[in-house]
Amino acid sequence: MTHIWQGLRSGQWLTAARIRGYSLILLAFCAIAAAGWIALSDGLIDGNGKPIGTDFSSFYAAGSLVLDGRAADVYNMAAHYAREQQIFGAATPYYGWLYPPIFLLVAAPLALLPYSLALAAWQISTFALYLSVIGVIVRRLRRRGIAIGPLWLPIAAGFPAVFINLGHGQNGFLSAGLFGAALLALPTAPIASGVLFGLLAYKPQFALVAPFALLAAGQWRTVVAAGITVLMLVGATSLVFGTDIWLSFAASTETSRKLLLEQGDVGFEKLQSVFSAVRMWGGGAPVAYVVQSVVSVATVCGTAWTWRSSCDPELKCALLAIATLLASPHVLDYDLMILALAIAFIVSAGFAGGFRDYEISLLAAAWIVPLAARSVAGATGIPLGLLVLLTLYVFTLRRAVLDRANSTASPHRLAQA
Repeated sequence: MTHIWQGLRSGQWLTAARIRGYSLILLAFCAIAAAGWIALSDGLIDGNGKPIGTDFSSFYAAGSLVLDGRAADVYNMAAHYAREQQIFGAATPYYGWLYPPIFLLVAAPLALLPYSLALAAWQISTFALYLSVIGVIVRRLRRRGIAIGPLWLPIAAGFPAVFINLGHGQNGFLSAGLFGAALLALPTAPIASGVLFGLLAYKPQFALVAPFALLAAGQWRTVVAAGITVLMLVGATSLVFGTDIWLSFAASTETSRKLLLEQGDVGFEKLQSVFSAVRMWGGGAPVAYVVQSVVSVATVCGTAWTWRSSCDPELKCALLAIATLLASPHVLDYDLMILALAIAFIVSAGFAGGFRDYEISLLAAAWIVPLAARSVAGATGIPLGLLVLLTLYVFTLRRAVLDRANSTASPHRLAQA
Protein backbone atom coordinates (compact mmCIF):
# COMPACT_ATOMS: atom_id res chain seq x y z
CA MET A 1 0.00 0.00 0.00
CA THR A 2 2.87 2.36 0.82
CA HIS A 3 4.37 1.65 -2.61
CA ILE A 4 1.06 2.57 -4.30
CA TRP A 5 0.84 5.90 -2.50
CA GLN A 6 4.49 6.64 -3.29
CA GLY A 7 3.79 5.99 -6.95
CA LEU A 8 0.76 8.27 -6.92
CA ARG A 9 2.75 10.93 -5.12
CA SER A 10 5.64 10.96 -7.56
CA GLY A 11 3.60 10.24 -10.68
CA GLN A 12 6.33 7.92 -11.96
CA TRP A 13 3.70 5.34 -12.87
CA LEU A 14 2.53 7.57 -15.74
CA THR A 15 5.22 6.92 -18.32
CA ALA A 16 5.20 8.29 -21.86
CA ALA A 17 4.46 4.81 -23.20
CA ARG A 18 1.41 4.47 -20.97
CA ILE A 19 0.16 7.94 -21.87
CA ARG A 20 0.44 7.15 -25.56
CA GLY A 21 -1.14 3.72 -25.11
CA TYR A 22 -4.14 4.95 -23.09
CA SER A 23 -4.79 7.78 -25.53
CA LEU A 24 -4.58 5.59 -28.62
CA ILE A 25 -6.81 2.91 -27.06
CA LEU A 26 -9.50 5.48 -26.31
CA LEU A 27 -9.18 6.97 -29.78
CA ALA A 28 -9.50 3.57 -31.44
CA PHE A 29 -12.43 2.50 -29.27
CA CYS A 30 -14.37 5.70 -29.89
CA ALA A 31 -13.63 5.67 -33.61
CA ILE A 32 -15.01 2.12 -33.87
CA ALA A 33 -18.03 3.03 -31.73
CA ALA A 34 -18.77 6.11 -33.85
CA ALA A 35 -18.47 4.16 -37.09
CA GLY A 36 -20.79 1.47 -35.77
CA TRP A 37 -23.24 4.07 -34.49
CA ILE A 38 -23.46 5.72 -37.89
CA ALA A 39 -23.63 2.39 -39.75
CA LEU A 40 -26.60 1.25 -37.63
CA SER A 41 -28.47 4.53 -38.04
CA ASP A 42 -31.47 5.02 -40.28
CA GLY A 43 -30.60 8.11 -42.27
CA LEU A 44 -30.29 10.98 -39.80
CA ILE A 45 -31.73 8.93 -36.91
CA ASP A 46 -29.58 6.68 -34.72
CA GLY A 47 -30.54 3.36 -33.19
CA ASN A 48 -32.11 5.07 -30.16
CA GLY A 49 -34.45 7.16 -32.29
CA LYS A 50 -32.41 10.35 -31.78
CA PRO A 51 -30.90 12.57 -34.46
CA ILE A 52 -27.22 11.92 -35.06
CA GLY A 53 -25.45 14.74 -33.27
CA THR A 54 -28.40 15.10 -30.83
CA ASP A 55 -27.97 18.68 -29.56
CA PHE A 56 -26.78 19.90 -32.94
CA SER A 57 -30.27 19.16 -34.21
CA SER A 58 -31.43 22.06 -32.04
CA PHE A 59 -28.84 24.37 -33.60
CA TYR A 60 -29.83 23.29 -37.10
CA ALA A 61 -33.57 23.64 -36.49
CA ALA A 62 -33.06 27.11 -35.00
CA GLY A 63 -30.93 28.13 -37.96
CA SER A 64 -33.54 26.90 -40.42
CA LEU A 65 -36.22 28.96 -38.66
CA VAL A 66 -34.00 32.01 -39.03
CA LEU A 67 -33.58 31.35 -42.75
CA ASP A 68 -37.37 31.20 -43.03
CA GLY A 69 -37.67 34.63 -41.45
CA ARG A 70 -38.96 33.22 -38.14
CA ALA A 71 -36.04 34.02 -35.84
CA ALA A 72 -38.26 34.82 -32.83
CA ASP A 73 -39.77 31.32 -33.02
CA VAL A 74 -36.54 29.73 -31.82
CA TYR A 75 -37.62 30.75 -28.30
CA ASN A 76 -41.08 29.29 -28.80
CA MET A 77 -40.66 25.68 -27.69
CA ALA A 78 -43.68 24.45 -29.64
CA ALA A 79 -42.55 26.09 -32.88
CA HIS A 80 -38.94 25.00 -32.41
CA TYR A 81 -39.96 21.41 -31.67
CA ALA A 82 -42.28 21.38 -34.66
CA ARG A 83 -39.33 22.30 -36.88
CA GLU A 84 -37.21 19.51 -35.34
CA GLN A 85 -40.03 17.05 -36.01
CA GLN A 86 -40.33 18.33 -39.57
CA ILE A 87 -36.63 17.66 -40.18
CA PHE A 88 -36.09 14.48 -38.16
CA GLY A 89 -39.53 12.89 -37.85
CA ALA A 90 -42.46 13.09 -35.45
CA ALA A 91 -40.87 10.69 -32.93
CA THR A 92 -37.70 12.71 -32.38
CA PRO A 93 -37.13 13.91 -28.80
CA TYR A 94 -37.10 17.64 -28.20
CA TYR A 95 -33.77 19.43 -27.94
CA GLY A 96 -34.26 22.97 -26.70
CA TRP A 97 -32.60 26.17 -27.81
CA LEU A 98 -31.11 27.87 -24.74
CA TYR A 99 -28.62 30.26 -26.28
CA PRO A 100 -28.68 34.04 -26.67
CA PRO A 101 -29.54 35.33 -30.16
CA ILE A 102 -25.81 35.82 -30.75
CA PHE A 103 -25.42 32.11 -31.43
CA LEU A 104 -27.92 32.34 -34.28
CA LEU A 105 -25.15 34.06 -36.24
CA VAL A 106 -23.47 30.64 -36.22
CA ALA A 107 -26.57 28.44 -36.50
CA ALA A 108 -28.11 30.19 -39.49
CA PRO A 109 -25.15 29.77 -41.90
CA LEU A 110 -24.86 26.11 -40.92
CA ALA A 111 -28.52 25.58 -41.80
CA LEU A 112 -27.74 26.55 -45.39
CA LEU A 113 -26.10 23.13 -45.76
CA PRO A 114 -27.74 19.69 -45.67
CA TYR A 115 -27.80 18.42 -42.08
CA SER A 116 -25.04 15.81 -42.46
CA LEU A 117 -22.69 18.29 -44.14
CA ALA A 118 -23.50 20.99 -41.58
CA LEU A 119 -22.75 18.61 -38.72
CA ALA A 120 -19.48 17.50 -40.31
CA ALA A 121 -18.39 21.09 -41.02
CA TRP A 122 -19.24 22.13 -37.46
CA GLN A 123 -17.40 19.23 -35.83
CA ILE A 124 -14.30 19.35 -38.01
CA SER A 125 -13.79 23.12 -37.93
CA THR A 126 -14.28 23.54 -34.18
CA PHE A 127 -12.22 20.44 -33.38
CA ALA A 128 -9.38 21.84 -35.49
CA LEU A 129 -9.61 25.12 -33.55
CA TYR A 130 -9.37 23.26 -30.24
CA LEU A 131 -6.37 21.19 -31.35
CA SER A 132 -4.62 24.28 -32.73
CA VAL A 133 -4.93 26.08 -29.40
CA ILE A 134 -3.63 23.11 -27.41
CA GLY A 135 -0.76 22.82 -29.88
CA VAL A 136 0.23 26.46 -29.34
CA ILE A 137 0.18 26.01 -25.55
CA VAL A 138 2.47 22.99 -25.84
CA ARG A 139 4.81 24.56 -28.39
CA ARG A 140 5.40 27.56 -26.12
CA LEU A 141 7.54 25.25 -24.01
CA ARG A 142 10.22 25.52 -26.70
CA ARG A 143 10.79 29.12 -25.58
CA ARG A 144 11.83 27.67 -22.24
CA GLY A 145 14.23 25.26 -23.90
CA ILE A 146 11.96 22.24 -23.43
CA ALA A 147 11.40 19.99 -26.46
CA ILE A 148 7.94 18.45 -26.70
CA GLY A 149 7.32 15.79 -29.32
CA PRO A 150 4.08 14.82 -31.05
CA LEU A 151 2.82 12.96 -27.96
CA TRP A 152 0.53 15.89 -27.13
CA LEU A 153 -1.65 15.23 -30.18
CA PRO A 154 -3.14 11.84 -29.17
CA ILE A 155 -3.50 13.12 -25.59
CA ALA A 156 -5.49 16.15 -26.74
CA ALA A 157 -7.52 14.20 -29.30
CA GLY A 158 -8.13 11.30 -26.90
CA PHE A 159 -9.34 13.51 -24.04
CA PRO A 160 -12.70 11.84 -23.20
CA ALA A 161 -14.65 15.12 -23.24
CA VAL A 162 -13.83 15.20 -26.96
CA PHE A 163 -16.01 12.15 -27.56
CA ILE A 164 -18.83 13.52 -25.41
CA ASN A 165 -18.78 16.72 -27.40
CA LEU A 166 -18.67 14.87 -30.71
CA GLY A 167 -21.57 12.65 -29.69
CA HIS A 168 -23.73 15.63 -28.77
CA GLY A 169 -22.64 17.86 -31.64
CA GLN A 170 -22.07 20.54 -29.05
CA ASN A 171 -19.99 23.70 -28.87
CA GLY A 172 -17.36 22.57 -26.35
CA PHE A 173 -14.61 22.68 -29.00
CA LEU A 174 -15.55 26.24 -29.93
CA SER A 175 -15.70 27.35 -26.29
CA ALA A 176 -12.32 25.81 -25.45
CA GLY A 177 -10.79 27.17 -28.64
CA LEU A 178 -11.97 30.76 -28.12
CA PHE A 179 -11.15 30.70 -24.39
CA GLY A 180 -7.67 29.30 -24.97
CA ALA A 181 -6.95 31.66 -27.86
CA ALA A 182 -8.00 34.62 -25.70
CA LEU A 183 -5.59 33.58 -22.97
CA LEU A 184 -2.75 33.03 -25.43
CA ALA A 185 -3.30 36.41 -27.07
CA LEU A 186 -3.48 38.33 -23.79
CA PRO A 187 0.25 39.10 -23.22
CA THR A 188 0.97 40.48 -26.69
CA ALA A 189 -2.44 41.41 -28.15
CA PRO A 190 -4.77 42.45 -25.31
CA ILE A 191 -7.38 43.96 -27.63
CA ALA A 192 -7.55 40.81 -29.76
CA SER A 193 -7.80 38.83 -26.53
CA GLY A 194 -10.78 40.95 -25.50
CA VAL A 195 -12.48 40.33 -28.84
CA LEU A 196 -12.04 36.58 -28.38
CA PHE A 197 -13.43 36.74 -24.85
CA GLY A 198 -16.35 38.76 -26.20
CA LEU A 199 -17.11 36.11 -28.82
CA LEU A 200 -17.79 33.72 -25.94
CA ALA A 201 -20.92 35.72 -25.08
CA TYR A 202 -23.08 32.85 -26.36
CA LYS A 203 -22.06 31.17 -23.07
CA PRO A 204 -22.83 33.93 -20.54
CA GLN A 205 -22.49 31.50 -17.63
CA PHE A 206 -18.75 31.40 -18.37
CA ALA A 207 -18.29 35.13 -17.77
CA LEU A 208 -18.42 34.99 -13.97
CA VAL A 209 -14.66 34.91 -13.29
CA ALA A 210 -12.70 36.25 -16.25
CA PRO A 211 -13.68 39.95 -15.83
CA PHE A 212 -12.49 39.97 -12.21
CA ALA A 213 -9.24 38.21 -13.09
CA LEU A 214 -8.55 40.59 -15.97
CA LEU A 215 -9.30 43.67 -13.87
CA ALA A 216 -7.12 42.36 -11.05
CA ALA A 217 -4.29 42.02 -13.56
CA GLY A 218 -4.87 45.56 -14.84
CA GLN A 219 -5.95 44.33 -18.27
CA TRP A 220 -8.35 47.22 -18.88
CA ARG A 221 -7.98 47.20 -22.65
CA THR A 222 -8.98 43.56 -22.78
CA VAL A 223 -12.06 44.14 -20.63
CA VAL A 224 -13.12 47.14 -22.70
CA ALA A 225 -12.53 45.27 -25.97
CA ALA A 226 -14.61 42.35 -24.69
CA GLY A 227 -17.44 44.68 -23.68
CA ILE A 228 -17.42 46.46 -27.04
CA THR A 229 -17.42 43.10 -28.84
CA VAL A 230 -20.48 41.95 -26.90
CA LEU A 231 -22.27 45.23 -27.64
CA MET A 232 -21.46 44.89 -31.32
CA LEU A 233 -22.80 41.32 -31.36
CA VAL A 234 -25.99 42.45 -29.64
CA GLY A 235 -26.32 45.28 -32.13
CA ALA A 236 -25.72 42.97 -35.08
CA THR A 237 -28.33 40.46 -33.96
CA SER A 238 -30.81 43.24 -33.25
CA LEU A 239 -30.22 44.64 -36.71
CA VAL A 240 -30.54 41.29 -38.47
CA PHE A 241 -33.26 39.63 -36.39
CA GLY A 242 -34.99 42.60 -34.76
CA THR A 243 -34.85 43.83 -31.19
CA ASP A 244 -37.87 41.75 -30.15
CA ILE A 245 -35.77 38.60 -30.32
CA TRP A 246 -33.91 39.76 -27.21
CA LEU A 247 -37.22 40.13 -25.39
CA SER A 248 -38.13 36.58 -26.44
CA PHE A 249 -34.77 35.33 -25.17
CA ALA A 250 -35.19 37.13 -21.83
CA ALA A 251 -38.65 35.59 -21.40
CA SER A 252 -37.29 32.10 -22.16
CA THR A 253 -34.55 32.21 -19.54
CA GLU A 254 -36.97 31.79 -16.67
CA THR A 255 -38.40 28.60 -18.14
CA SER A 256 -34.94 27.29 -18.96
CA ARG A 257 -33.67 27.99 -15.45
CA LYS A 258 -36.56 26.15 -13.81
CA LEU A 259 -36.74 23.16 -16.14
CA LEU A 260 -33.09 22.45 -16.85
CA LEU A 261 -31.28 23.77 -13.80
CA GLU A 262 -33.60 23.65 -10.81
CA GLN A 263 -35.74 20.65 -11.81
CA GLY A 264 -32.89 18.86 -13.54
CA ASP A 265 -34.70 17.90 -16.72
CA VAL A 266 -31.31 17.60 -18.40
CA GLY A 267 -30.20 15.21 -15.64
CA PHE A 268 -28.26 16.25 -12.56
CA GLU A 269 -25.71 13.54 -13.32
CA LYS A 270 -24.82 15.36 -16.55
CA LEU A 271 -24.22 18.66 -14.79
CA GLN A 272 -20.78 19.12 -13.23
CA SER A 273 -21.50 21.95 -10.81
CA VAL A 274 -21.83 22.42 -7.07
CA PHE A 275 -25.46 23.41 -7.64
CA SER A 276 -26.27 20.10 -9.35
CA ALA A 277 -24.46 18.11 -6.66
CA VAL A 278 -26.60 19.66 -3.92
CA ARG A 279 -29.76 19.01 -5.92
CA MET A 280 -28.67 15.44 -6.68
CA TRP A 281 -28.21 14.85 -2.94
CA GLY A 282 -31.77 16.03 -2.26
CA GLY A 283 -31.07 19.65 -1.31
CA GLY A 284 -33.60 22.26 -2.32
CA ALA A 285 -32.95 24.87 -4.99
CA PRO A 286 -32.47 27.73 -2.45
CA VAL A 287 -29.81 25.73 -0.59
CA ALA A 288 -28.14 24.82 -3.88
CA TYR A 289 -28.00 28.47 -4.91
CA VAL A 290 -26.44 29.46 -1.58
CA VAL A 291 -23.77 26.76 -1.72
CA GLN A 292 -23.03 27.53 -5.37
CA SER A 293 -22.73 31.24 -4.54
CA VAL A 294 -20.23 30.54 -1.76
CA VAL A 295 -18.07 28.42 -4.09
CA SER A 296 -18.39 30.95 -6.90
CA VAL A 297 -17.28 33.85 -4.70
CA ALA A 298 -14.38 31.82 -3.31
CA THR A 299 -13.14 30.83 -6.76
CA VAL A 300 -13.48 34.39 -8.05
CA CYS A 301 -11.49 35.76 -5.10
CA GLY A 302 -8.78 33.11 -5.32
CA THR A 303 -8.40 33.54 -9.06
CA ALA A 304 -8.39 37.35 -8.91
CA TRP A 305 -5.72 37.26 -6.18
CA THR A 306 -3.60 34.95 -8.32
CA TRP A 307 -3.95 37.14 -11.40
CA ARG A 308 -2.87 40.15 -9.36
CA SER A 309 0.28 38.32 -8.25
CA SER A 310 3.54 37.68 -10.08
CA CYS A 311 3.25 33.91 -10.26
CA ASP A 312 3.73 31.84 -13.43
CA PRO A 313 1.35 33.03 -16.21
CA GLU A 314 0.66 29.39 -17.08
CA LEU A 315 -0.74 28.82 -13.58
CA LYS A 316 -2.90 31.92 -13.89
CA CYS A 317 -4.39 30.64 -17.13
CA ALA A 318 -4.96 27.18 -15.69
CA LEU A 319 -6.64 28.55 -12.58
CA LEU A 320 -8.94 30.79 -14.62
CA ALA A 321 -10.03 27.85 -16.78
CA ILE A 322 -10.84 25.70 -13.74
CA ALA A 323 -12.54 28.55 -11.89
CA THR A 324 -14.70 29.31 -14.92
CA LEU A 325 -16.15 25.82 -14.67
CA LEU A 326 -16.51 25.84 -10.88
CA ALA A 327 -18.19 29.24 -10.66
CA SER A 328 -21.09 28.40 -12.95
CA PRO A 329 -24.14 26.37 -11.85
CA HIS A 330 -24.78 25.28 -15.43
CA VAL A 331 -21.81 23.21 -16.61
CA LEU A 332 -22.45 20.05 -18.59
CA ASP A 333 -19.94 17.29 -19.15
CA TYR A 334 -19.17 18.42 -22.70
CA ASP A 335 -18.21 21.82 -21.23
CA LEU A 336 -15.30 20.00 -19.60
CA MET A 337 -13.49 20.65 -22.88
CA ILE A 338 -12.27 23.80 -21.10
CA LEU A 339 -10.58 21.49 -18.59
CA ALA A 340 -8.22 20.45 -21.40
CA LEU A 341 -6.85 24.00 -21.38
CA ALA A 342 -6.15 23.80 -17.65
CA ILE A 343 -4.37 20.47 -18.06
CA ALA A 344 -2.21 21.83 -20.89
CA PHE A 345 -1.25 24.98 -18.95
CA ILE A 346 -0.43 23.02 -15.78
CA VAL A 347 1.69 20.57 -17.77
CA SER A 348 3.52 23.52 -19.30
CA ALA A 349 4.17 25.00 -15.84
CA GLY A 350 5.22 21.58 -14.55
CA PHE A 351 7.79 20.99 -17.28
CA ALA A 352 9.21 24.45 -16.70
CA GLY A 353 9.29 24.47 -12.89
CA GLY A 354 8.89 20.85 -11.86
CA PHE A 355 5.81 18.92 -10.78
CA ARG A 356 4.67 18.94 -7.16
CA ASP A 357 3.60 15.88 -5.15
CA TYR A 358 0.51 14.12 -6.55
CA GLU A 359 0.25 16.66 -9.37
CA ILE A 360 0.89 14.23 -12.22
CA SER A 361 -1.59 11.71 -10.83
CA LEU A 362 -4.17 14.47 -10.38
CA LEU A 363 -3.66 15.60 -13.97
CA ALA A 364 -4.25 12.01 -15.08
CA ALA A 365 -7.48 11.94 -13.06
CA ALA A 366 -8.57 15.23 -14.63
CA TRP A 367 -7.86 13.85 -18.10
CA ILE A 368 -9.90 10.67 -17.64
CA VAL A 369 -12.74 11.96 -15.45
CA PRO A 370 -15.10 13.09 -18.26
CA LEU A 371 -15.30 9.45 -19.33
CA ALA A 372 -16.83 8.36 -16.02
CA ALA A 373 -18.34 11.49 -14.47
CA ARG A 374 -21.88 11.06 -15.81
CA SER A 375 -22.18 7.31 -15.23
CA VAL A 376 -20.65 7.40 -11.73
CA ALA A 377 -22.91 10.28 -10.66
CA GLY A 378 -25.96 8.52 -12.07
CA ALA A 379 -25.16 5.20 -10.41
CA THR A 380 -23.81 6.37 -7.04
CA GLY A 381 -24.66 10.05 -6.62
CA ILE A 382 -20.95 10.86 -6.37
CA PRO A 383 -20.14 13.98 -8.46
CA LEU A 384 -16.78 12.69 -9.59
CA GLY A 385 -16.20 15.44 -12.13
CA LEU A 386 -16.90 18.17 -9.60
CA LEU A 387 -14.62 16.56 -7.00
CA VAL A 388 -11.73 16.44 -9.46
CA LEU A 389 -12.33 20.06 -10.48
CA LEU A 390 -12.32 21.20 -6.85
CA THR A 391 -9.16 19.24 -6.07
CA LEU A 392 -7.38 20.52 -9.15
CA TYR A 393 -8.35 24.10 -8.28
CA VAL A 394 -6.98 23.75 -4.73
CA PHE A 395 -3.72 22.19 -5.94
CA THR A 396 -3.25 24.84 -8.63
CA LEU A 397 -4.02 27.69 -6.22
CA ARG A 398 -1.60 26.21 -3.68
CA ARG A 399 1.10 26.01 -6.33
CA ALA A 400 0.43 29.63 -7.30
CA VAL A 401 0.76 30.69 -3.64
CA LEU A 402 4.07 28.84 -3.30
CA ASP A 403 5.26 30.21 -6.63
CA ARG A 404 4.53 33.76 -5.49
CA ALA A 405 6.21 33.17 -2.13
CA ASN A 406 9.34 31.86 -3.85
CA SER A 407 9.43 34.78 -6.28
CA THR A 408 9.19 37.33 -3.45
CA ALA A 409 11.69 35.47 -1.27
CA SER A 410 14.37 35.18 -3.94
CA PRO A 411 15.50 38.86 -3.88
CA HIS A 412 15.82 38.69 -0.09
CA ARG A 413 18.00 35.60 -0.30
CA LEU A 414 20.16 37.25 -2.93
CA ALA A 415 20.57 40.35 -0.76
CA GLN A 416 21.69 38.20 2.17
CA ALA A 417 24.22 36.40 0.00
